[in-house]
Amino acid sequence: RRAADADMARPPQKEIVYNKLLPYGERLEAEAARFLEHIKGNLARAVQLQELWPGGLFWTRKLSTYIRLYGRKFSREDHVLFIKLLYELVTIPKLEISMMQGFARLLINLLKKKELLSRDDLELPWRPLYEMLERILYSKTEHLGLNWFPNSVESVLKTLVKSCRPYFPEDATAEMLDEWRPLMCPFDVTMQKAITYFELFLPTTLPPELHHKGFKLWFDEFIGLWVSVQNLPQWEGHLVNLFARLATDNIGYIDWDPYVPKIFTRILRSLNLPVGSNQVVVPRFLTNAYDVGHAVMWITAMMGGPSKLVQKHLSGLFNSIASFYHPSNNGRWLNKLMKLLQRLPSSVVRRLHRERYKKVTWLTPVPESHKLTDQDVTDFVQCIIQPVLLAMFSKTGSLEAAQALQNLALMRPELVIPPVLEKTYPALETLTEPHQLTATLSCVIGVARSLVSGGRWFPEGPTHMLPLLMRALPGVDPNDFSKCMITFQFIATFSTLVPLVDCSSVLQERDDLSEVERELCSASAEFEDFVLQFMDRCFGLIESSTLEQTREETETEKMTHLESLVELGLSSTFSTILTQCSKDIFKVALEKVFNFAVSNIFETRVAGRMVADMCRAAVKCRPEESLKLFVPHCCNVITHLTGNDDVLHDEELDKELLWNLQLLSEITRVDGKKLLLYREQFGKILQRTLHLTCKQGYILSCNLLHHLLRSATLIYPTEYCSVPGGFDKPLSEYFPIKDWGKPGDLWNLDIQWHVPSSEEINFAFYLLDTFLQPELTRLEQYARGELEMSRDDVQQCLAIVHNCLIGSGNILPPLKGERVAHLKLLFMLLYDDHNMFCFLLDLSRENYRETIARVTRKLLTITLTLSFFPQIISDVLQFQGSHKHEFDSRWKSFNLVKKSMENRLQGKKQHIRALLIDRVMLQHELRTLTMEGCEYKTSHQEMIRDLLCLSTSSYGQVRSKAQQAFFTALGTYNFCCRDIIPLVLEFLRPDRQDVTQKQFKGALYCLLGNHSGVCLANLHDWDCIAQTWPAIVSSGLSKAMSLEKPSIVRLFDDLAEKIHRQYETIGLDFAVSDQFLGVQACLCGQGNSVTMWLIIPFLSLRNYENLVNMLLDCVEQRNLPWKFEHISIGFLSLLLRDDRILPARAIKFFVQCLNHDAIVVRKVAISAVAGILKQLKRAHKKVPICPYEISGSPKPSSIQAGDRADNQWLHYNSQSLPKTKEAWESCCFVEKTHWGYYTCWESQQEKFSNPLFFNFFLLLQAEQIIYDHFSDPKFVEQLIKFLSLEDRKGKDKFNPRRFCLFKGLFRNFDDAFLPVLQPHLEQLVADSHESTQRCLAEIIAGLIRGSKHWTFEKVEKLWKLLCPLLRTALSNITVETYNDWGTCIATSCESRDPRKLHWLFELLLESPLSGEGGSFVDACRLYVLQGGLAQQEWRVPELLHRLLKYLEPKLTQVYKNVRERIGSVLTYIFMIDVSLPNTAATKSPRVHEFTTRILENLKPLMEADEEIQNHVMEENGVGEQDERTQGIKLLKTILKWLMASAGRSFSTAVTEQLQLLPLFFKIAPVENDNSYDELKRDAKMCLSLMSQGLLYPQQVPLVLQVLKQTARSNSWHARYTILTYLQTMVFYNLFIFLNNSEAVNDIRWLVIKLLEDEQLEVREMAATTLSGLLQCNFLAMDGPMQTHFEQLCKMRLPKKRKRDLASMGDTIPSGDLVKRHAGVLGLSACILSSPYDVPTWMPQLLMDLSAHLNDPQPIEMTVKKTLSNFRRTHHDNWQEHKQQFTDDQLLVLTDLLVSPCYYA
Repeated sequence: RRAADADMARPPQKEIVYNKLLPYGERLEAEAARFLEHIKGNLARAVQLQELWPGGLFWTRKLSTYIRLYGRKFSREDHVLFIKLLYELVTIPKLEISMMQGFARLLINLLKKKELLSRDDLELPWRPLYEMLERILYSKTEHLGLNWFPNSVESVLKTLVKSCRPYFPEDATAEMLDEWRPLMCPFDVTMQKAITYFELFLPTTLPPELHHKGFKLWFDEFIGLWVSVQNLPQWEGHLVNLFARLATDNIGYIDWDPYVPKIFTRILRSLNLPVGSNQVVVPRFLTNAYDVGHAVMWITAMMGGPSKLVQKHLSGLFNSIASFYHPSNNGRWLNKLMKLLQRLPSSVVRRLHRERYKKVTWLTPVPESHKLTDQDVTDFVQCIIQPVLLAMFSKTGSLEAAQALQNLALMRPELVIPPVLEKTYPALETLTEPHQLTATLSCVIGVARSLVSGGRWFPEGPTHMLPLLMRALPGVDPNDFSKCMITFQFIATFSTLVPLVDCSSVLQERDDLSEVERELCSASAEFEDFVLQFMDRCFGLIESSTLEQTREETETEKMTHLESLVELGLSSTFSTILTQCSKDIFKVALEKVFNFAVSNIFETRVAGRMVADMCRAAVKCRPEESLKLFVPHCCNVITHLTGNDDVLHDEELDKELLWNLQLLSEITRVDGKKLLLYREQFGKILQRTLHLTCKQGYILSCNLLHHLLRSATLIYPTEYCSVPGGFDKPLSEYFPIKDWGKPGDLWNLDIQWHVPSSEEINFAFYLLDTFLQPELTRLEQYARGELEMSRDDVQQCLAIVHNCLIGSGNILPPLKGERVAHLKLLFMLLYDDHNMFCFLLDLSRENYRETIARVTRKLLTITLTLSFFPQIISDVLQFQGSHKHEFDSRWKSFNLVKKSMENRLQGKKQHIRALLIDRVMLQHELRTLTMEGCEYKTSHQEMIRDLLCLSTSSYGQVRSKAQQAFFTALGTYNFCCRDIIPLVLEFLRPDRQDVTQKQFKGALYCLLGNHSGVCLANLHDWDCIAQTWPAIVSSGLSKAMSLEKPSIVRLFDDLAEKIHRQYETIGLDFAVSDQFLGVQACLCGQGNSVTMWLIIPFLSLRNYENLVNMLLDCVEQRNLPWKFEHISIGFLSLLLRDDRILPARAIKFFVQCLNHDAIVVRKVAISAVAGILKQLKRAHKKVPICPYEISGSPKPSSIQAGDRADNQWLHYNSQSLPKTKEAWESCCFVEKTHWGYYTCWESQQEKFSNPLFFNFFLLLQAEQIIYDHFSDPKFVEQLIKFLSLEDRKGKDKFNPRRFCLFKGLFRNFDDAFLPVLQPHLEQLVADSHESTQRCLAEIIAGLIRGSKHWTFEKVEKLWKLLCPLLRTALSNITVETYNDWGTCIATSCESRDPRKLHWLFELLLESPLSGEGGSFVDACRLYVLQGGLAQQEWRVPELLHRLLKYLEPKLTQVYKNVRERIGSVLTYIFMIDVSLPNTAATKSPRVHEFTTRILENLKPLMEADEEIQNHVMEENGVGEQDERTQGIKLLKTILKWLMASAGRSFSTAVTEQLQLLPLFFKIAPVENDNSYDELKRDAKMCLSLMSQGLLYPQQVPLVLQVLKQTARSNSWHARYTILTYLQTMVFYNLFIFLNNSEAVNDIRWLVIKLLEDEQLEVREMAATTLSGLLQCNFLAMDGPMQTHFEQLCKMRLPKKRKRDLASMGDTIPSGDLVKRHAGVLGLSACILSSPYDVPTWMPQLLMDLSAHLNDPQPIEMTVKKTLSNFRRTHHDNWQEHKQQFTDDQLLVLTDLLVSPCYYA
């Protein structure tokens, strides 16, 4: 006890503040302390007994509940202890996955707020987490079906690592680098793994004094790697995520400036925007692009600081992509652009919050020098606002723009709000474009708070509010649903923020007001007008949507979905307005709504509900005044209309009576204290109406009863005004204008609570005694048979009972009863969840809950038909005042409102008061609902059994309702599932004769569960599974089961599918480490330890083996339908594990299933046997080796990757191959390909010691079974027959499962089965059918991989057999099988030392292009060879050289398929030649040397001038062909190579390829025409791909050099193609070019020079290019350029007559005409470069252009085109654009743009 007091004295870490505001807040301290003590005590006990299940799991769940209810209300010491305990639990090696996830989620929750614990308080090791990820995410056994992990496990583990990361020790970085650097071989999949690990684990939050132990160890190395990689491999994205995190955590400590142009270029490329006319997208750029969120983080973190470089680039980025945001553009890139807009402002706001408002914590603060200044913020807002305003009307909707504007308005309202309003006012006027209205209104809602609160930046903001509100009113429009909803939201948002009080009288009294305040005072006189107009609009809406008017009586009686949404919008908006009104306005409004309600009679379905809602809103705001009007009126009408007794028996009631009942039942949903005045009247009305015969009537009356009870007994706030205390003070003391947009103050919320008084409780019990008691008595008599009742009477009774129950749920104590005993497995200290509101319960009275339970149970025995029962039972069990689903939807909508109104810049819960009150109320409801894990008592047991009865009853409707209630109940009580399962399974027993089909189906549904709750068939517990699975299988023999009924077949399919989908491997034994017990001792703080119990693993083991045996028994039953046999085999396959070998009987069963008739079963068996072989795999001893001793070279001092002296011995060397037994045994094989490429690898290396000899006498029983079957020739023959059958024609592929099966056989049994198999192999190879060849390929791959540890003699024998087989197979290869053989060889070579496979490589290299068997066989052999070599990566330079030497003379191949294949092979040959940092020059072939040789051969083509035609016949002609023809053939192959390597290699060898560019420019065709020959199409494609490549800054001058040289070429095709190349290249490397002013000038000179080209097409293309460069702001439209074009335009043309003469003779245009055309084109390019706005210089240019309208062609054509384009793009917003022109200019323009009339 004393310890506990001391604990409470320490300050809690962080509690939930809202608890203190609850009306019973002061009792919670003690409650929380008690609860925490329970949790600590019990957790300690559970750990001491090593009882992880159920004790540990149960109490960790309780801890999560505690955090949900009270926040982190424990001392720092406890916090650390909890974390350490859970960390130990999570990292237990053999822990069952589902438990691990439970612990991990809680641990994540405990670590979530990292500011609470600094690095001094807590240190967590990283290695256990890494081992766990390795074990689960890279599991070696999962693909064989030995482990079943849930899908969510990956994200849970990654989040866990993220949460633990800040607490890794300071040396962790160095250890991680040592651990994962050896994996960094860029050609291997391990690279992806290494970078993923680095991204996850590397800590970046170390304090500055430890940076030398943190990122400084790896930053230069990784950024170097990133900068030099060009083609977006998969891992580049992960590097970016790592840099983004590093930048965010260390703002100001890293100088990013040198990398900024490269970063922005890559971000721009990763948006995949389309450029130019005919661009080919490299597909992998689409999949591997950067994650926008991380790119945004990175940009935000680099902003600020002394150099404004990042802001400059950011402005450049938005300038260059602004036009993509225009609503007329659409494409799949749009989503990314929108995301960028939405995330950037929110990220900048987050950073500003961190720098200016956030409490200082232990995390490194941003140094002063790098904080964002006000100027930085302004620049940022200015650069992004244009795109955001364009995006408002985007095709994808305005949501992203609205969120962006909300954040921007927090920073700079004066820049953001005016332009939004400018768009909004016209949109409110327009009638023709409703989309504009919805878009602008949703944006104004986003900025509402910034608008209304004004502030120093934007003081005139609030003056816009009233005009906006008044103009929005017409939006309440019955004909346009979306407009209506957004208008309601708009009006509600503004009225929540502003008190609607008329302050105009203040103007006379005070003279100290500012200008804006005076304006607001006089405007506020309009509030009353606004409220009344709004009400008129609403009445109009209601009148147009009455039921009679909108549809026939015959149709549905319910509201449609849209109507219910409108109803919700209407009632919430109206209640918001009335809450915010002053008393005077309220009175007028009340009068108006009362008159409307009373003077009309509404039908009760649609219009009635809306009007009643409006009345309820009024009554809720000021109950006293309103009840005075409504209650007497309604009561009088009802009393009058029910005066004579005939009415009581009418089937159809008078509409007026129904309407008044409805109105009365709605207006009683108010503060209970105010209702007490009228209790007599209510009592009378209920007596008159509860027993009406008409169903509609008595239901309304029941509602009245329900609402009266609720209002009297619940706890709830009674007002939601935006200022505590309301607005009723005199204006002299209180000035409402000051409260516009003011946030609520959390500490002075001053909530007015309704807490039931004793008077109200008495009233509630009076109602229950008067109305509930007699009904229960009648029902009880009926159940005994003493009273006759019609079915309708019973239903009416039950309706009354149910409404009483849900009205008074929280004053009825929960059910009592004995604890259900036999379920507790091991003792756990349980305490009863105290009802949190004991002070409301009066235990002296009769507990009606028990009575209702008793009566309904009796009724069930005589009637199962009423669908009321499930609802009543579930409410008796659980209802305490609110329903879970209602609470969830309220929580959701609370979060939505919070998001749309929050102020993220200042944070600190600056929400409006109504929202804060809402949150406190939600906290109260959460507490009432968190009763999960209640004890399971006998009373609950009885009710749940009743639900089960109902779930299997004969009425479908009752069944489905009951099943939902049943699933909810199962999830509520601990361990009740174990009690219920046997009862459900009763219905499935095959020996029962009395089960109907309905019951059978009901039982199956109960097993299946719903999508969110428990699934009984799949509980994580051996006892339960051991019961359910066999029962499901043997139910196949039940009488009620019929496979003719599709619904039953579907149920079984769903069940099997769900079990397979959700099954996770269940643990068999858990061992707990010693540290664990240390942590526990601190937790309990007492020394006396309880004696150790161990969970007895043999219990679960026994269960496991029983289950396997029972399933096998089931399958062997006679006449079991095939479907159930398959289900059972599926279940058995789930029971394979990696820590226990399957029982022998099951192994035998699976092996026999390999030859089963059904293909489904064979497939399962193949996987299963492969898994079993993995279980039986013998362990090999490993011996560490030192690579530096073997190579005899010292360890390199710095990081160096690539081919070095110390990894030389790993290379394939034909001189020293292990061809003898001695050489083989002394050779040190390294199987994995990545070892040794990247430095520092000594610790990692190991070699397998001598092979284990396969010994026939030491076989285990399991091995014996397999051995016997596979040595039996008959069995093998049958197996091969099955394996070489076709499954799906044309769809089959090489099957990895079968490969695993054979690999396992040969790995475990050496070559024992070869003799039996050999004849079959020879038979298979002779048959060229697709399926037989595939079968052979699978076996051979298995053989080669399985022979890893065989002795030399066996291996040699094996290859003697295999070589002839492979030769035959490769010469018979066909279209269908070449893929399979490729996969076969690639699989065989994967992760194997090349020196082991030298037989294979020598065989493949014999002569791939022999030409025997035609071009196809050649291409296939190359493909197969490429598969093998590609797996070996960097370890076979000698083979690559040999292959290249062999291929080079053959590059002039004629056949297209061989050329393509050679291109692809060349890509792989040169793949290893990478220019990555710290990488030694490779020993493999190098691109540079190869290209030099090629260029030599292409010389004749380079020098020739005439156009290159493809005039080569497709045949390898005899005799010498001239150099040119050879050149063309060579070029075709080279094109194939360049195309193949465009997206694959890591770095593009730009310098070499540049020399080929002029040649491609010459060949590429200009028009888009597919009929061109292959050569031209390839050249075009190649150029398109090359132009998208990423350039290094040092390569820019080289490229420009080539372009300038080609611009002088005399082929106009080449000059034309340069321009298209230039467009794409500049855009895709934008900032790298912009960073180099010389390059910009060169490009500008180039384009302007080509504008004056003599060829028309080139000139026009140059104009397009110029306009594109202007549009993406690469070039600026400056004075000199404009002058230059104007000069050109003034070139004099020869006189017309001379022109006519000339045109007769020659048509070559004179130089002057060209120059003049160039000038016109230049001007037109400038005009077209801004398609969506009118800059200041544009009107003048348009005038200049129009002067040339009558010039000769081609000028006239250009001018016309330009003008028509201008008209097309500016037509939409012409009203705005008109403002830029003077009147004279407009006249000229209108003349030009309107085509002349034909009839003039």
